[in-house]
Amino acid sequence: MTFERLKTGKRGEHLARGFLEKQGYRIIERNYRTRCGEIDMIGMDKDCVSFIEVRTGNTERFAAPEYSINKRKQNQIAKSALLYIKRKRIEDQNCRFDVVCVEGVNSDSPKLRLIKNAFELDERYRY
Repeated sequence: MTFERLKTGKRGEHLARGFLEKQGYRIIERNYRTRCGEIDMIGMDKDCVSFIEVRTGNTERFAAPEYSINKRKQNQIAKSALLYIKRKRIEDQNCRFDVVCVEGVNSDSPKLRLIKNAFELDERYRY
């Protein structure tokens, strides 16, 4: 990954965090890493634990950022989320997967969208 892409991703995550906090989320983890992968943010939205993927884009010429979250990436996030749930012993908590899309991340007025419950666990990952 190039330095420019890393910088863009970090800016997108920073914007997403502020956006989520304005929506009432309390961010409890950032860049949570496991052997299965990384979760960009983990937050609380009322009584629900939200595993948040941030997707950024600089241009509108291509598809919306959320379309880049394929099944492989969803499974990676799900496995990491299950490890988090187990480590924190929060099996009884409500949980979901949210996506924050940041379009025009390097522009003067980026557009942010929140997709709550963007995808569900595959059957093989359920308790």
